[in-house]
Amino acid sequence: MSNGPIIEARDLRKVYHVGDVDVHALRGANLTVARGEFLCVAGPSGSGKSTLFHILGGLTSPTAGTVRVEGRDLTRISDAERTELRKTRVGFVFQKYNLLPTLTAADNIAIARHIAGRAGAADAAFEETLTLLGIRQRLNHKPSKLSGGEQQRVAIARAVVNHPAILLADEPTGNLDSENSTAVLALLRDLNERLGQTILLITHDPNVASYAHRLVHMLDGRVVGA
Repeated sequence: MSNGPIIEARDLRKVYHVGDVDVHALRGANLTVARGEFLCVAGPSGSGKSTLFHILGGLTSPTAGTVRVEGRDLTRISDAERTELRKTRVGFVFQKYNLLPTLTAADNIAIARHIAGRAGAADAAFEETLTLLGIRQRLNHKPSKLSGGEQQRVAIARAVVNHPAILLADEPTGNLDSENSTAVLALLRDLNERLGQTILLITHDPNVASYAHRLVHMLDGRVVGA
């Protein structure tokens, strides 16, 4: 495995066409992330944070520029290869949890394994993660029977069940109260420190940013530094 940066983004640009208007979401963003780093990306609404994450996670392609994840240039791989990347190498945690309401917590997690072609019992390392997340006793409940904090913990478990190289968390505490926010952030930091999980987290909250190793800011589609 390479000892170089796990993510290298250079001069990323993204233009969305909305009717007759061109919306420049990214205007030459540059970012380097070390393997095992816990990085926070902060900035106001509309600064390009979510667009940057969608490109880094292979959810969308840049209009221009390059992005390498584990040494692979995402601008030069096929759609099928990007899909495989999302299934096996990148985990996503979103503000709105995105749990399937008709499935139990256990089945929401299991479906991620099935999509990645890893059906069957999870390994011992993931069993340790379930204990760390504190949701083992809630796995047979559907999302409607879980608190917001519990739903977010299930979403984190689903994101890391396939041992992705990178965890992208987009405002993961945005729908949580202060107590649950603190608990979820402590869990993310523990995943980073105990398991070496590379984590990139979007926020506009300075308290959330304090949990990361490093903070960078975005403004007008560019990374403007720490």
